[in-house]
Amino acid sequence: MPTHLTIRPYRPEDDLTALVDIWDRASRRAHAFLGDERLSAQKHLLATQWLPAAETYVAVRDGQAVGFISLLGQTVGGLFVSPDHHRQGIGQRLIARAVALRGALHLDVYADNAEARRFYAAVGFQQIGQSPQDREGLPFAIITLSLNTTTV
Repeated sequence: MPTHLTIRPYRPEDDLTALVDIWDRASRRAHAFLGDERLSAQKHLLATQWLPAAETYVAVRDGQAVGFISLLGQTVGGLFVSPDHHRQGIGQRLIARAVALRGALHLDVYADNAEARRFYAAVGFQQIGQSPQDREGLPFAIITLSLNTTTV
């Protein structure tokens, strides 16, 4: 049975390695369609640019990071939960923390990431846009979602 979960601010000196590992394992499962080369490049960007630029909160269980959410204003830059901790309410708790901090939220999700799309729909996100290309102009369709705080 899962034990108590806490959510705290990201501490680079303590969390970087664990968050990069969570991101890598979750991304390889959810974003396999991107291919190894692209995922490896994104992994490097996560560690060197994305995490330092974002306001990140870490879900911790038994002293171990099990997930995180990164915010850029009201944009969810990333939400990742360790695959061995999926379906335990961690993602919902991280979204609830972000809503408490920011109110309404929005994000992009890969159209081919059906599991994430189901999760976001279940917590109240609604589609407000779509594009046949990702933000870098590559042919990976994205869907833009929004969460109105009255739905949480």
